[in-house]
Amino acid sequence: MSTADFLPYGRQSIVEDDVAAVAAVLRGDWLTTGPAVTRFESDIAAVTGGVPAVAVTSGTAALHVAYAAAGVGPGDEVVCAPMTFVATAATAALLGAKVVFADVSPETGNLLPEAAAAAVTSRTKVVAAVDYAGHPADLATLSTVAHDAGALLLEDAAHSIGGTWHGRPVGSLADLTTFSFFPTKNLTTAEGGAVACADPDLLRRAQEFRNHGLVRDRDRQRWPDEGGWHQEVHEFGLNYRLPDVLCALGSSQLRRLDWFVSRRAALHARYAAGLSDVEGVALPVTLPGAAPAWHLYPLRVLDGRRRALYEYLRENGIGVQVNYIPAYWHPVFADLGYRRGLCPGAERFYAEELSLPLFPDLTDAAVDRVISLVRDFFG
Repeated sequence: MSTADFLPYGRQSIVEDDVAAVAAVLRGDWLTTGPAVTRFESDIAAVTGGVPAVAVTSGTAALHVAYAAAGVGPGDEVVCAPMTFVATAATAALLGAKVVFADVSPETGNLLPEAAAAAVTSRTKVVAAVDYAGHPADLATLSTVAHDAGALLLEDAAHSIGGTWHGRPVGSLADLTTFSFFPTKNLTTAEGGAVACADPDLLRRAQEFRNHGLVRDRDRQRWPDEGGWHQEVHEFGLNYRLPDVLCALGSSQLRRLDWFVSRRAALHARYAAGLSDVEGVALPVTLPGAAPAWHLYPLRVLDGRRRALYEYLRENGIGVQVNYIPAYWHPVFADLGYRRGLCPGAERFYAEELSLPLFPDLTDAAVDRVISLVRDFFG
């Protein structure tokens, strides 16, 4: 089978307006840290219900920036959902925190509030929920859990920009929200991410951490009279600045976000209609109050047949994927003493999960091809 015949599980959607937006920046005076960055951050805020955003170089950078803004460090604990890409936990660990994994819902793969409540302690600095597959977590309840423990709630919304929970947009529901704009995500800047936070102090800390920790505000400098060139670093940061050329692509993509969300929803519904009567699988659910921005179609394959279906579909040119192994299964966490069996619900969810292709330019005919192959497998 040729590469051209292989159907990927995710793919970016680029149109001529996107190309023109990038070309305009390339012909201008700014390639990085210019007006396109400010515009993109403003465009993100329009999606988050007015919550300000800080553009950064990746979804992983967004998590690192958010934890740093929250003041996470040695001696702190971060309660984290394990059904996620490893970066959600790794970035907290890199700051010296102990990651405490709490189990997930068997329906959505999202962090269970009761599991998070059992995991928090007096050392908990952040509760990190993940909007798995694009379905928002139970953020109102998790916010109460976090705040009652004196912690902040972080929403890893790498999958869910454009979604809502009980009518409120993703990005307005947690103390800190992180986004990813990797090509397979719901919009892309090639590589990129953002942190949204309403609290001015958290926002300032995020802005400074993504720019080496530089302080240019004279009122906050220790030696403000050094000269007009003067800048200071009060806390260490990193260079996580997203350049203008990529921010221009992001602003262009955001103009199509409503279509991206609606097209993904239509494809999701088509899968559901075609697979609802297939014995041996469980379909993803939408809980009351949720309007997901579906990033994945997480089919669950029952009776231990997930790997067989994975191999069957791949052999037939369908680029299915598994999202994700529980984060603490990675050897880096195993070497720290984390053991399998820690979160039985997450491990069961992982054992059954298979992501079918889902991206805006996916055709109805391609979806029907996937459905037909799944039905043939279960015969």
